[in-house]
Formats: sequence, structure tokens, C-alpha cells
Amino acid sequence: MPLLDTPVRLGVQIQPQHANYTQIRDAVLRAEDLGVDIAFNWDHFYPLYGDPEGEHFESWTLLAAWAEQTERIEFGALVNCNSYRNADLQADMARTIDHISAKGGEGRFIFGTGSGWFERDYEEYGYEFGTAGSRLNDLADAMPRIEARWAKLNPAPTRHIPVLIGGGGERKTLKIVARHADIWHSFTPVENLAHKLGVIEKWADEVGRDTSNLIISNELGKKETAEADALFDGGVRLFTIGVGGPDYDFTELERWIAWRDAKNS
Repeated sequence: MPLLDTPVRLGVQIQPQHANYTQIRDAVLRAEDLGVDIAFNWDHFYPLYGDPEGEHFESWTLLAAWAEQTERIEFGALVNCNSYRNADLQADMARTIDHISAKGGEGRFIFGTGSGWFERDYEEYGYEFGTAGSRLNDLADAMPRIEARWAKLNPAPTRHIPVLIGGGGERKTLKIVARHADIWHSFTPVENLAHKLGVIEKWADEVGRDTSNLIISNELGKKETAEADALFDGGVRLFTIGVGGPDYDFTELERWIAWRDAKNS
């Protein structure tokens, strides 16, 4: 680890806020046409910034629409909040969306998940907020149930549904990553990346899992090319960038698509 012999992929997080449904739908289709590898949204019920009462749409129903509307790209939430839905239900929803997206081949859904953090969601929708530790414990308990439900469902998922887990906490989150994730996503700066990967390796040894195929993911944000190059040298192979509504300006996204293509040439 990290897995270096895999192409660089680029994901765009199409934030489901401050935009109407048509604008969101058109944005994901434009992203696919541009050549993005993965489209993400996020799993919240209210805007995370800007007008707190602004337009906002629910994650999973959008993802089901994307499964039908798109043809090539993978897609998922960056990330799902484990607290909002029963673990077995999450598995069934993921399997169903996987099949919707397959269209005669394998599905394209990525199960991105995390423990949740946005307190307003919990208060407004009646979920127990608990603590950061209790929410992580709930995620650790949910993942085996999700995997077990996938094994029981009829029909089964069309493929091994990739699991993306976000976060960098060393005591709990990275242990869950080591046990369950195919993709680890974080905001870890390049100077801390090797240390975090070492923690994952330690937990992997403890839980008895081979993480040699783990894909390392990081966000681009307002980074310059040199910092992205350094993350690439550190083993990152999935890069994500967020784009906000209502206009969904893809100017920066197009620049990073060109950077990705140069890395893969």
C-alpha cells in the first residue's frame, strides 16, 4: 500500500444545494460528457453553506435518478450518513441502485459512507445526535450488517459494490477503513499522508485484512498543481473536486480533467 499501478480518476461532487432539480440533473450529465470518472453528491438535508434555508435535495433519491440518467460514470455519495437509515435498508437501497445503473453490464454505484456530523440534520429530522464516538461505533456496527445483507439479497448486487469510507480519525475511523473500505477518502495534507497510511496498515494487520488494493482518495479544493502532484507521488489515485449550484461552473473541473489525462498518458 498504497496501490500505485492504477489510473488516476477524477470525481466531481455536485453539491445538491442552492439549485433546482433540473440544474442538478443537467450538471451530472455535463460532467459525464466532459469525461469525469465519478459523480458524487452529499447526504444532508439542508445547505452546508450559503442561505441555510436555500434549496436542497435528498441524496439517495438523486443517486437513483443518476443511475438511470447516466451511461458510463460511477457515482455515489461523498458521503452517506450512516445514522439516517437502517443498515440493512442501506444495503438494499445500494443493491437496487447498483442494478438500475447496470444496463446490461455491471453496476456503477459506489457506496460512500461515514458516521455523520451535521447536527442540524439530526435535530430537524429527529435522529439522536449522540457523540462523535457513538456515531463511529454505530458505523462500525453497521458495516458487517450491510455486507451480510448484500450476501443475502435476491437478486444479489451485480458486482462487489465498492465501499468508500471518509475520515481520518486514527483510533476508530481508520480501523473501519482497514476492515471494510475499498477506497479511503480524506482531506489529509500530503505531509501527513504517509503517517495515516501507516495507521491503516497497522489496523489492517490487527484485523487480518490485506489492504494492498486500497484506493487512496483526496480532495482538490483550491489546491495548485504542485500540491496535487505531491499527493499523486504519495499514492493518491482518486481526486475529488466540489462544484456548487446553481450554475455549476466546470472551468476548474476541466483543468483537472486535463491534469488527470496527462498523468494517465
